[in-house]
Amino acid sequence: MDADLVRALHLVTEDRRGARDDLAAPHHLFQTSTISALMDARYDGELTIGEVLRHGDLGLGTLAGLDGELIIVDGEAHVGRIDGSLSPVDPSTTTPFAVVTPFTPGDPVTLTDLAHDALLARLDAMAPAAVSAVRVEGAFRRLRLRSVPRQRAPYPTLGDVVKEQAEWEAGAIDAVVVGFRFPAEAAGLEVPGWHLHAMARDGSTGGHVLVADIASGRAWLDAADEVHVELPPGVHVRAASAAEREGISRAETRPGTG
Repeated sequence: MDADLVRALHLVTEDRRGARDDLAAPHHLFQTSTISALMDARYDGELTIGEVLRHGDLGLGTLAGLDGELIIVDGEAHVGRIDGSLSPVDPSTTTPFAVVTPFTPGDPVTLTDLAHDALLARLDAMAPAAVSAVRVEGAFRRLRLRSVPRQRAPYPTLGDVVKEQAEWEAGAIDAVVVGFRFPAEAAGLEVPGWHLHAMARDGSTGGHVLVADIASGRAWLDAADEVHVELPPGVHVRAASAAEREGISRAETRPGTG
């Protein structure tokens, strides 16, 4: 990864011992592993969800074996699975990829009648920094979600896994959407652009956001001034190639045909 970008992100890398000693702080993101490692089928978790939650109360990711979509809201971890269900996560469960922050936002902004692309554009205009965390809550006209099936070793690549993803329409629903924005240059470390997961307020469903059309609600944003990344053995921070960028885009941001 470009040295200038590393400095711009205020990127700090650490091992598991360093992660245990790393205290949560406002405007700091904590991440375990990288999106490139996940693309390369590194699905065996090292840190536990309990360890991750020490670093923040808002976040997203997945569970060991790529077992569903992790959603962290108000310090509580939930997982959305391929049957559309949402359930709490045991703190001892491990994760191969997760991002969290002790969410410290500014004042909320009102959102009214925004289709998905317009919502992302509004969040872009509001974002206080290149790396930002967001929480959106309100009444959604449409929420299209996805999750992926749990994998067994030997693991296929993420690009192959998402070909089997389950997608569903949550319909008109009150929900909370959480996530992060990273610059395009951070591809390899993270998903470029907005990476969002959602859960219904009534706990009925949750997953990775493919489409979110909001009728009315509010958004809170938090600028990140440091990004701390725990790197499991053999995982490194590196820039993604053009082919890897395309693979990340297909795997993380594009609706399928289901």
